[in-house]
Amino acid sequence: MGERADEAPLLFWAEGPAVSAPPAAAEAGGSSGGGRRLGGGWSAAPWGGEGPEEAAGPPRAEAEEDQIVAVFVVTFDPRTGNMVEWCLPQDIDLEGVEFKSMASGSHKIQSDFIHQLEMPGHYSHLEAFYDDKKGVLPGSKGTSNSQQPVHWLPSIHRYMYPEMKITHPAGCMSQFIKFFGEQILVLWKFALLRKRILIFSPPPVGVVCYRVYCCCCLGNVSLPGLGGTVPESKPFFYVNVADIEMLETEVSYVACTTEKIFEEKRDLYDVYVDNQNVKTHHEHLQPLLKINNADKEKYRRLNDQRQMLMYSQEVGDDCNSCEEDLFILFFMEQNNRIFQTLMEVSASQDKTLTADHARGMGLDPQGDRSFLLDLLEVYGIDVMLVIDNPCCT
Repeated sequence: MGERADEAPLLFWAEGPAVSAPPAAAEAGGSSGGGRRLGGGWSAAPWGGEGPEEAAGPPRAEAEEDQIVAVFVVTFDPRTGNMVEWCLPQDIDLEGVEFKSMASGSHKIQSDFIHQLEMPGHYSHLEAFYDDKKGVLPGSKGTSNSQQPVHWLPSIHRYMYPEMKITHPAGCMSQFIKFFGEQILVLWKFALLRKRILIFSPPPVGVVCYRVYCCCCLGNVSLPGLGGTVPESKPFFYVNVADIEMLETEVSYVACTTEKIFEEKRDLYDVYVDNQNVKTHHEHLQPLLKINNADKEKYRRLNDQRQMLMYSQEVGDDCNSCEEDLFILFFMEQNNRIFQTLMEVSASQDKTLTADHARGMGLDPQGDRSFLLDLLEVYGIDVMLVIDNPCCT
């Protein structure tokens, strides 16, 4: 089963369900040698105001996927640092994009995972691309449709996320499993608890962005009516010091950074991942860092299913399934089983959760006791845990 290099675009901007959003735009960039990165701002929604019902003009037609409001080139200057070298339209407000679109340290590498800019300093092809695809940001109520600022931070995350369609190279999940090994079960628990997970890595950031995506897949639950008040775990992908103010307001996310200084800013994250080292500064989360027997059994079952899938693909019995589907379904079924059991116990007369229940959910009654307690608190499930604390036995 061959593995592709991580050169595919991470995001395709696809038309998704209608979302209520202020005028916003997001960068779709690329990088090449010489420390330059190009990008385009995609319009988040083709209407003004708070929602589609307030849109002015004729009924909304099928929107084109590639409408953009700006194109730009960011470069690194040894004297002044990151800067916007060129953009269209020339009067667009791109404040902050020079940091958002170029990862710290990118000027030291030749390429990352998106490649578009072949001739630094020659932008006629970008100008033609903009003229072909340009859209206009909606104006404010009661005003003409004049040029508006592009709200990079934090609107890029809060309003573009529902419309993102994630893509990745083949082998992304396989690389994630091989890289973290049994540690993915530690990440799984933190993802299910909707913790703030920050992954550090020096550039290039492409492969690390794929780890953000894989990590978000660990917390999927498909049971209806569960956790209506529980925050979604937002995939922020790359963040840097320009995002600090935005991160201070977030309660659940997964992101990666090349900025080592983030490790010192403990108020911004709950879990810090440096290479294969997963750690937390919260004392009550420390027990979740330990791999227990139930975790090892889940990891063994995951690998067994992967081996069966690869064998069926080799002999030609299964040409439709892929490792991504297997990975996502494995953890979704595990999560569904946990919450189905918890909801059944919560609906029972005595509401008592026992060690047998824990084993039935695929958890270690002792090793996962603190995980269960946190899970009940985060999701507001009314259950009484009667599993003895191992420290008190």
